[in-house]
Amino acid sequence: MRLKLFAIAATAASLTAFSASAHESEGQYSADLRRMITETASGNCPTEIMAEQLLAACRQQIAQMSAGLASLGDVQSMTFTKADDTPEGRVETYSVVFANGTKLNWGIGHKKDGKYGAAYATS
Repeated sequence: MRLKLFAIAATAASLTAFSASAHESEGQYSADLRRMITETASGNCPTEIMAEQLLAACRQQIAQMSAGLASLGDVQSMTFTKADDTPEGRVETYSVVFANGTKLNWGIGHKKDGKYGAAYATS
């Protein structure tokens, strides 16, 4: 299952081509990812942390994303799994478990000027 949540600037190919670099024991973007998930589930696109392209995609898809994320329940846990360096910047991946038991892998990255250009989820 793949959830279509946010349009992203990077393709899977660019993520794969530049992976295997910055694996760390902890991610840097977990608080912002939790905020994106929580606010989007509530029907809000967090403008303070989304770059324009990501924000536009969020606004276009907010009705579907909000309903889908709300149906999963609250975030119960987030575990950092890896970081990849791409031409557009760092992308971190987290395993996120929701209250209903659903587990999704989330990517967040391409941070520039405090805002993210990529956020997406896969099962």
